[in-house]
Amino acid sequence: MKFRPCIDLHDGKVKQIVGSTLSDTEPGRLTTNFCADKPSSWYAQLYRSDNLRGGHIIMLGGGNEKAAAEALAAWPGGMQIGGGITPDNANFWLEKGASHVIVTSCVFRRGKIDWDNLSRLVQAVGRKRLVLDLSCRKKGEDYFIVTDRWQKFTDVMITQETLSQFAVSCDEFLIHAADVEGKCSGVEVDLLKKLSSWVTIPTTYAGGVRDLADMELINRIGNGRLDATIGSALDIFGGGGVIYREAVAFHHAHYGHGFFLSDDEE
Repeated sequence: MKFRPCIDLHDGKVKQIVGSTLSDTEPGRLTTNFCADKPSSWYAQLYRSDNLRGGHIIMLGGGNEKAAAEALAAWPGGMQIGGGITPDNANFWLEKGASHVIVTSCVFRRGKIDWDNLSRLVQAVGRKRLVLDLSCRKKGEDYFIVTDRWQKFTDVMITQETLSQFAVSCDEFLIHAADVEGKCSGVEVDLLKKLSSWVTIPTTYAGGVRDLADMELINRIGNGRLDATIGSALDIFGGGGVIYREAVAFHHAHYGHGFFLSDDEE
């Protein structure tokens, strides 16, 4: 299991936001837990110094391109990037230094899977440099992929079948539990159980982590098959639940004990 660091960008600044409050049509709903006084590059350099590879930079809306490029320049090849990625601009971000591009809305359009766009992305960048963001929300007893700042439900359910279908087209999954994202209220245990049974490629879970006990819970439920992100709980994001240095120590204690290591990590 790995601790996967993050840099969430909103209006050009590093922020931690309650995911369910993001909205293009109702900006007044937005709840911001933290807004950094340090640039995005500071965080990328920090992660680089601790060799925390495979974290993600997410551009939450427009106006974040400069900050994203600065973070990638601070650690070429060290982080992934998502937010508005399309077949037309994906290679631009790889050339800027991203190890992978992360895609959601381009592949899930009008509530359904756009297989043509997924094929175009694979052709543009190759399967090994593509991450599918399957962030989801619960409806009834099931989890459905959501798009457009996690506000719109698709009709695509997280199941063993859908995960297997997508796994042949990408290198990794990134899955935010959007209902608990940014709330530090605990992780989505039901989702973790499903993912640990179904995933066959590296998968990063994000959402609700409040302390290292939650990280241990993810490791235990996931049986080492799931990596995880810590956001608002981290002290470097103004949180009081997890000291960054403790998260790094957790990473190094658990690193290499999972099921999915890349070729250069084996």
